Amino acid sequence: MKYDIIGDIHGCYNELCQLLKKLGYTMDKGIPLHPSGRSIAFVGDAADRGPESIQTIELMFRLQDENQLIYSPGNHCNKLYRYVKGNKIQLQYGIETTVAELNSLSNKSRLKFIERYIKFYEALPLYYSLDNGKLIIAHAGIREDLIGTTHTKKLRSFVLYGDVTGEILPNGRPLRRDWAKQYTGEAFIVYGHTPVEHARFINNTVNIDTGCVFGGRLSALRYPEKEIVSVPSFQPFIADRFTTFP
Repeated sequence: MKYDIIGDIHGCYNELCQLLKKLGYTMDKGIPLHPSGRSIAFVGDAADRGPESIQTIELMFRLQDENQLIYSPGNHCNKLYRYVKGNKIQLQYGIETTVAELNSLSNKSRLKFIERYIKFYEALPLYYSLDNGKLIIAHAGIREDLIGTTHTKKLRSFVLYGDVTGEILPNGRPLRRDWAKQYTGEAFIVYGHTPVEHARFINNTVNIDTGCVFGGRLSALRYPEKEIVSVPSFQPFIADRFTTFP
């Protein structure tokens, strides 16, 4: 099987449509199809921060309904899940844009979306192991010793948030260890979560979150070719949102 794995969309639906078109997909009744039978996959965080989170998530709903969804949930997915379940959360760091979209819907449409989102999220695995274990898709990455584990607290924290230290940077973001720099596993890991200006290949891993919602690009990794295909963002460029690594 050949895959096109797409980075963090964050409500940038127009860029997603352009990327799918560039990758060779056409829409058939709202479902992206490829003439060569390739499959799309996502590293999570379809919503928050960008202008069209609901439309983006509804595409994921349709793919799930057709048993075609490969989607590794991220921290924003989890936060939205906690919100729609009625948990008290802070409406900041991006979710406020999705909540505003929800509040603009009719009460009936809002409730319908919430019910569907709960069903959507609860059906998602924390990460995907594909191509007989040669390919792993995990939102924030995964350490080698966590591969093969399921639903442990340590696994859930790592794949949603990355290798966090518990410290907070001056800009409010958590300090994370560069786990990919230490990775020595045989499985090829595709992840996102931490925006970088260009897809970062290191130690049999690649970070494909190229910061579309911060004015960078929306990127996909073509597998097994390991080629990057990108489209430019329509959003304003915010330089300090991108991470640089030594």
